[in-house]
Amino acid sequence: METITERTEQGLEDEVEPEKGEPWIYLALTLGLTILISALLDWLAEGLPLGFNVPLLNGPATVSRIIYRASVIMAGAYTVYLGLRELTIERRFSIEFLMGIAALGAVHLDFLFEGATVLLLYSLAEYFEDYIEDRARKAVEKLSVYMSDEARVIEDGSERTVDVREVEPGMTILVKPGERIPLDGLVLDGLSYVDQSIVTGESVPVLKKGDEGVYAGTLNTDGVLRVKVTKKAEETLVSRIVRLVIQSRRRKANIERLVDRFARIYVPVVILLAAFTAVLAPRIVGAPAETWLYRSLILLVVACPSAFVISVPATIFTAITVAAKKGVIIKGGVYVEKMDKVRAVLFDKTGTLTLGAPTLVMECPSTHFPSTRVLTYTAALEQYSKHPMAKVIVEKAQEGDLNFRGLEVKDVKEIPGRGLIGTVNGVRMAVGKLETSEETGCKEQGSFSNGDRHSRVYVAMGDSVVAAMCLADQVRSDAVESVKALKQGGIRTAMLTGDKKEIARDVAEKLGVDEVHAELLPEDKLKVAAQLRSKYGLIAMVGDGVNDAPVLAASDVGIAMGGGGVDVALESADIVLVKDELIRIPYIHRLSRLAVKIAKQNIGLSLGVKLLLGALGFLGFVPLWFAVAAGDDGVTMLLLLNILRLAKVKT
Repeated sequence: METITERTEQGLEDEVEPEKGEPWIYLALTLGLTILISALLDWLAEGLPLGFNVPLLNGPATVSRIIYRASVIMAGAYTVYLGLRELTIERRFSIEFLMGIAALGAVHLDFLFEGATVLLLYSLAEYFEDYIEDRARKAVEKLSVYMSDEARVIEDGSERTVDVREVEPGMTILVKPGERIPLDGLVLDGLSYVDQSIVTGESVPVLKKGDEGVYAGTLNTDGVLRVKVTKKAEETLVSRIVRLVIQSRRRKANIERLVDRFARIYVPVVILLAAFTAVLAPRIVGAPAETWLYRSLILLVVACPSAFVISVPATIFTAITVAAKKGVIIKGGVYVEKMDKVRAVLFDKTGTLTLGAPTLVMECPSTHFPSTRVLTYTAALEQYSKHPMAKVIVEKAQEGDLNFRGLEVKDVKEIPGRGLIGTVNGVRMAVGKLETSEETGCKEQGSFSNGDRHSRVYVAMGDSVVAAMCLADQVRSDAVESVKALKQGGIRTAMLTGDKKEIARDVAEKLGVDEVHAELLPEDKLKVAAQLRSKYGLIAMVGDGVNDAPVLAASDVGIAMGGGGVDVALESADIVLVKDELIRIPYIHRLSRLAVKIAKQNIGLSLGVKLLLGALGFLGFVPLWFAVAAGDDGVTMLLLLNILRLAKVKT
């Protein structure tokens, strides 16, 4: 079966890719053996330290020189061929072209060791460059390895195994313990822990039961699950994640585009400078032509922009793939760069900073009426009401296994807009607004916390108001830590919500959010976001990907919580948190900051070394092999190792 990567790359424009992996390592091995064998033969030809000569190895056409020439010419010709192919297709000079010309020129000047060393070091650098890039790519392609080729479909009570591409949404599949879930779907029957680490980055398996979603590629650990398929094979979450990461290479950051533009001008200028050094310098300075030809070859080698051109895209793409392993989908390098420049992060409240599922909060200061008894009596009365709050109270009592239905309820009367009164087990009760207690002759108002942040329902029993109840949304467990980490990183935080000011301020105080903007309509959020951008600079907006789609799109970086609506989030946002973990946001900021820092370091180091060695080479102070080792391939490998620091950024 074709891999996810193969499926998702279909339809993308073809690109000229450099030769990968094996050709370069084979070339490096051949040239390495050439240098080793030739050195051994030269040692034997000198007759030291054995005290004898080998006549066959002496003279101008020794076996050593023949091996050198054959290896360097073949390797150089192959490298020049790659350069000419890219010149023909993309109309630009490539690194391979410069290296091949330098090696063949060295052979012409009889610098055989230097020519072989040039290509050996270049081949090794190309191989390690490909190896490190493949490590980043495999972080995403690894997902396809875990995808099942087949699925067990249940139809008419019988089970049959089919190719996953034949399974349509609505079909039912069976997943046994130890098997990968082949397609996205909803659990119809069964209970099992599922390892979702390859999709969400969670290290601990998650319990899945009826009506809960499961993702293709995740591992069913211990139970049998019957799953209703919701997505075709090519539209599963895993497939879309891989496709987005692959396509993200096309959304280049400004720093990447700058490097591309620079390289297109830089290489032709270098070739002209090398030609000037080889042809005109001997006439101007008067030194031997071979000397200036050799120096022109050094210029070609030193000026090769492989370290400069490769390091920045490799840095950005590595950041994207490292983030994907942590359950964060970044849709392009441009958003990595923007996250480094973000100066304020704006949060929606409901469903983002909070769970979006209000729960009943009860304040019961009276010692004469325990909270359990108050809730039992209140639920007994409220079971006769159709008010939304009444439903929540009844459900809360049911969750606590309270026997409210066994109580005797009489004289139930609903006062429109004010609440409910009645008698429960002989106790006069009123549930509703504070004034409703007057209907029962209540005199004692009780002592409750100040402020009217939530719409409260008061409970009166006998002649006292004994409890106050309200629906309050619960703050996410990692929200405080996330806001704190952002502020430590120099980022301003703000909350944008349509909820009441009092409620918004209550949540903001718990989290330590810098600014609160409440009672906003969707269009108001856009205006506030624009004001904050003009005040602070680039902004990122964090929302649930549904109600916040307009402001997500209008912000510099839109970050969507994917857990509650992955499909919408993948479409509307620039960055998606596959699992609803706010702590990933400061992680993205740290990762982006390090990625841009590494990219700038790599640019500065590569250009600085090239300018220094170029000047020394022009003056004849460095040999060709050293120019390769220090000026291009050595620097390239050093910069690529620098990129690997991105994998060490902690969440």
